[in-house]
Amino acid sequence: MTSMISSSLRAIVTLRRAIVGLLLIVFPLGWLSAACTDPPAPGVLWIGCDKHNADLKGAHLDHAVLSRSNFAGADLDDAELVGADLSFSRLAEAHLNGARLSSAKLVGADLRRATLTGARLDRARLDRAELEAAGLERAHMEGASLYDAKARKIRLTDAILDGANLEQADLREADLTKASLRNANLVQCNLKGARLSGAVLEKARLDRALLAGADFTTADLSRATFAGADLTGALLEGAHLDNATWLDRHRCKPGAVGECP
Repeated sequence: MTSMISSSLRAIVTLRRAIVGLLLIVFPLGWLSAACTDPPAPGVLWIGCDKHNADLKGAHLDHAVLSRSNFAGADLDDAELVGADLSFSRLAEAHLNGARLSSAKLVGADLRRATLTGARLDRARLDRAELEAAGLERAHMEGASLYDAKARKIRLTDAILDGANLEQADLREADLTKASLRNANLVQCNLKGARLSGAVLEKARLDRALLAGADFTTADLSRATFAGADLTGALLEGAHLDNATWLDRHRCKPGAVGECP
């Protein structure tokens, strides 16, 4: 029964999104402004709304359309935002600790200095999002996409990013201490000065990545690929490099630690 209700809700939201898209072509955005006064609810339409500093703690907004809205400084701790569309919305300094954002769309969203400790963002789309100095400690981001995201100084300690796409993302000076990045795509990622000590990057792809000055001490880099990467000044003390593919594409020896003979 729960599955049927969830499927019906998704179908209704999809239909509403299609109708809104058509209305936006025919009418100006202001025509829909009345929806901004609707109370928080699953599937609500808040497009281009001003909700800055709003108290939405624990709000149920699953599959809601919240694109191009202002949630700067809002309290969304423990909010239910599964499948919600927050594309191009402003969430700078917002609080989303413990929020559920599985499969949510945050494409181009502004999350600078936002806090998302322990949030669930598995399969979420954060392509080209602004995440500078955001706090995502212990966040669950399995299969999430952060393609070309601007995430300098982001905090991802103990976060789970297995299978995530971080291709071309800017993660300079990011803190990924003890993060899990198994099978993650970090191709052409900028990780200059990033901290990845104790991180698990088994089978991760770091081809052509910028890794100068990055700290990989005691990290698990077994079977990871580094073809064409820049490891100038990177720290690899105690790092496990079993069968990793090195800069010149040669394979590191089984049991290699700290260097790739």
